[in-house]
Amino acid sequence: MTGKPVHLAVYDTLADWETGHATAHLARAGHTIRTVGPSTAPVTSTGGLRIQPDAALDDVRPEDSALLILPGADLWDTSDDLAPFARKARAFLAAGVPVAAICGATAGLAREGLLDDRDHTSAVSFYLAATGYAGGERYVETDAVTDGALVTAGPTEPVAFAREILRLLGVYEGEVLDAWYRLFHDSDAAAYAVLEKAGAL
Repeated sequence: MTGKPVHLAVYDTLADWETGHATAHLARAGHTIRTVGPSTAPVTSTGGLRIQPDAALDDVRPEDSALLILPGADLWDTSDDLAPFARKARAFLAAGVPVAAICGATAGLAREGLLDDRDHTSAVSFYLAATGYAGGERYVETDAVTDGALVTAGPTEPVAFAREILRLLGVYEGEVLDAWYRLFHDSDAAAYAVLEKAGAL
């Protein structure tokens, strides 16, 4: 662990269900989670949760972060309001700092050109194709993809998204990571014993 915080992007219409597994288990493992909004003004999620960001996007630097998580939101597809978050993701990746994007955030990264040369996934291939991006040949039909420092996933895969983040940051590995995924994705009771033995619960 670097000691640097994980930054979770928050903005109006963000999809509440997409990042909870990741942030909860990162926090349990000792990572500090800091929310970052367009400004420090409160935002409201799809589920009606009112969130007060810890920091404004302009004040977040890659060198001060362990990871930037970009959840989906209606605004990714209905306006350009969230384009600054995609530009910030470019700065993070250029600095070698990981970025994890799920659902609509993958379309934002596609518009920014960040998926043209990286393996990635999303909701469905034609969703990203509609952005006009040049990375269609790198699209992978799977639950979540990690290519270097970039994690992508579709909206129905919050557990796989978390799995890739936990692997990337070295929270869990091997048998323990597999057991974590089986427990939370498949409700596999046998996985509980593996996690308990490893002190991962």
